[in-house]
Amino acid sequence: MSPLYHPPVKRSVEIAGHKTSISLEPVFWDLLKAAAVQEGLPLNALVARIDAERLEAEIPPGLAGAIRVWLVSRA
Repeated sequence: MSPLYHPPVKRSVEIAGHKTSISLEPVFWDLLKAAAVQEGLPLNALVARIDAERLEAEIPPGLAGAIRVWLVSRA
């Protein structure tokens, strides 16, 4: 597991055929990778699913925030 207190790290992911970058703290990247394994999905596919869900919100949050909320909501 990554250090708890660490600045965000930017990584590239591919959503619906286009690349985008997401900045998350390493602990959230670790949780996201573990969630992808548990869901039986590639990381990009899980991020795409979270992206699609957030866009359905009345006021969609940013993708990084949506990922953090999604991860916390599954705990």
